[in-house]
Amino acid sequence: MNMPNIGAGTFRLAGQQAIDSVANALDLGYRHIDTAQIYGNEDEVGQALAASSVARGEVFVTTKIWTEHLSRNTLVPSLEESLRKLKTSAVDLTLIHWPSPGAAVSVAESMEALMAARERGLTRAIGISNFTIPLMREAIAAVGAQNIATNQVELHPYLQNRAVPAFAREHGIHVTAYMPLAYGKVIDEPVIRAIAARVDATPAQVTLAWLLAKGHAVIPSSTRRANLESNLAAGSIRLDAGDIAAIDALERGERLVSPDFAPQWD
Repeated sequence: MNMPNIGAGTFRLAGQQAIDSVANALDLGYRHIDTAQIYGNEDEVGQALAASSVARGEVFVTTKIWTEHLSRNTLVPSLEESLRKLKTSAVDLTLIHWPSPGAAVSVAESMEALMAARERGLTRAIGISNFTIPLMREAIAAVGAQNIATNQVELHPYLQNRAVPAFAREHGIHVTAYMPLAYGKVIDEPVIRAIAARVDATPAQVTLAWLLAKGHAVIPSSTRRANLESNLAAGSIRLDAGDIAAIDALERGERLVSPDFAPQWD
């Protein structure tokens, strides 16, 4: 199945909170669930998937390989452990979560290990996350752009990182926006609030609609059922060119996720 353009993220969700969030998301109609090894909630996501009345084949599940598992000897075993936790024989998409710190493992080695995982039927598609343009070039050189389903990167009105989506688009690589609501900061943005009032939507819906209009997938997360429902409805919001230009003008290079092992950003 193709990746639905609105997914439910699970970053920072743990225990029963993670189970409830995924259960609510599936009940509301989400068919795209995003998790990662480092989130520590694959077990809980798996529980919610198994308990749901929605068939596994109808849900697009993404997980991400953590940095300590990027070598050819460790990537596949770590993914097999993720599948055990997720209670599934395969995920729909597996990403390299972050490029190897200090290039301890080459991009080529990790991408080739991901390809091996796909060939073994452990994942239906592979991709990358937090990859800069130089790192995307390395990934393309290793396995070909046609084998890279997405680059999942931080994208929101305050960090539009336009060169990366442009490069990805040029090479036929989809972009998935994480942290799309900038930790909720966009809710108080006057420009977005004004648009929301005019189109009878919430600021969160307007922000997600702006990203969707650019062709990106979005994976907002929430512990509240009402917010999950509202976010999913963003797919029906249509913004005009003036709205999009007004949000485009909010760019200020405000990166919210940049751990000490992050690559040198574009």
